[in-house]
Amino acid sequence: MKNLNAIAAVAVTLVGGALNAAAAGPAPQTGIKNVVRVHDAFADGEAAADSLKKDGYTVSVVQEPQTSFAEDVKFTKTAIDRQSELVVLVGHSFGRAVITEAGNDPKVSALVYIAAFAPDAGESAARLKQSIPPATKGFKATDAGFFFLDPAVFAADFAADAPAVKVNFMTLAQVLVSADSFTSPVKAPGWRSKPTGTWWPRRTG
Repeated sequence: MKNLNAIAAVAVTLVGGALNAAAAGPAPQTGIKNVVRVHDAFADGEAAADSLKKDGYTVSVVQEPQTSFAEDVKFTKTAIDRQSELVVLVGHSFGRAVITEAGNDPKVSALVYIAAFAPDAGESAARLKQSIPPATKGFKATDAGFFFLDPAVFAADFAADAPAVKVNFMTLAQVLVSADSFTSPVKAPGWRSKPTGTWWPRRTG
C-alpha cells in the first residue's frame, strides 16, 4: 500500500509525457497537471495524493460512495468536471471499472490503471475478479447486499505494509461496497479512445 502513491506518480508522469511527446518528468514538463484518482474498495481516499502533489500535480481524490456503479461513475465525473483543465484519470484496483466508464468524459486526456485490469464493454469488476485467484477469502456480506472485509484478515489481506495504527482505523472505518458496484458492467470503455497506461507493483518478499 505505501508504494502505490509513488507508483501512481511514475505512471501518471509516463502517460503525461507520452501525450506531449516529451521526456518523463514532473507536471511542469508534461503540461498535464490535473490528476483525478479513484481509490480501491473498502477504503476512503485519505493520503492517496501525497506523492503526486510532491511531483507538482494538482490532485483530486474521488470519494466514490460505492453504493452503486452508476453513483461511483457520477461522483467521478463530478470531480472531473470541477477541474479547470484536462486531467489524467487514475484508478487503483476496484477503481478500474469506474475510470473505464468515466474515462469517456471529454476532459479526460488519459487513463492510468494501478494494480488493475482494464475491463472491456460488458465486463465488470466482479467478472474480472473471477478470472484470477482471489486475493482474499475474507469477503463478508450484509443482509442488505453490501460487502466488507472480515476484520480478522483485513490487515494481512488489504494493508499488510501499513502502520498498525492506520490499519486499525481503516479496519473500523472500511467502506461497505454494494453488489451493484462490483457487478454492473462497463458499457463504453474509455481506454479504447484514450491513451492508457497500466502499472503492477512487484512483490519483493
